[in-house]
Amino acid sequence: MRNENQIGFGRCSHLSGLKNEHGMTLRLKLVKKLFKEDQMSEEVIKLGAKKKSRFMDKVMEILPEGGNLNLCLTCGACSSGCPATGLDGLDPRKFLRMAALGLDDEILKSDWVWMCTMCQRCVYACPMKIDIPQLVYHARASWPREKRPKGILGSCDMALRNDSCSAMGASPEDFTFVVEDVLEEYREAQPEFAEMQAPIDKQGAYFFLNQNSREPVTEPDEMVPLWRILHRVGADWTYGSKGWGGENYCMFLADNEAWEHIVRTTAQQADDLGCKVFLNTE
Repeated sequence: MRNENQIGFGRCSHLSGLKNEHGMTLRLKLVKKLFKEDQMSEEVIKLGAKKKSRFMDKVMEILPEGGNLNLCLTCGACSSGCPATGLDGLDPRKFLRMAALGLDDEILKSDWVWMCTMCQRCVYACPMKIDIPQLVYHARASWPREKRPKGILGSCDMALRNDSCSAMGASPEDFTFVVEDVLEEYREAQPEFAEMQAPIDKQGAYFFLNQNSREPVTEPDEMVPLWRILHRVGADWTYGSKGWGGENYCMFLADNEAWEHIVRTTAQQADDLGCKVFLNTE
């Protein structure tokens, strides 16, 4: 049962002595005043208000034209198809909010940025089309290079050692030898593919293909199924002795200069051969 001191949203027991009409009016005014002061006592949270945030600036840069981060409903669409969701306790939605709130230190302490595959599923799922992978890339680049994951770092540096751009370090000469050897053996074993080709540096070929670096070194027979498909459809294609390494670990390392070197080496070889289309098998 409601007692005489319960008014509006709460109780004012210290005003219980006010029982006349004037007292009731005064009591209502005081309750409203207290309620208003209680609301105003909560600090208003503003994105990036406490300190300058490098990530907040990047968040604003990657919004589509006319976009507004405040319109983000944290709907989770970006996280629903993300293969890295849940790893290290993070997902794209949480990561974006951390960046928006200026939690730079927390971002730089998390290994989650190195678990992102850069697949861009989150971009396609996001109603605002926010480029979260670009933000992840910026976070990676903020790490000192020597402290980035050793596996990715070593593969990037290996790819820079010769013109193959192979993360396994296989030279152009080694690649040519393996391709020719595997092709010869397969032709002999499978007479129906006696005319199959696996050309390298073929001038004027329509398609320029790259190749996973691991296969010529550790599993050379794994190259054959793609050759068979290209043979069956009559494709005019070629490998390049330079720039044939299909992976670009330097991109995943967030090393812009090295990433550009790998891409330019491959593109230059394709141009030198006069190829029309570059098929990236990776």
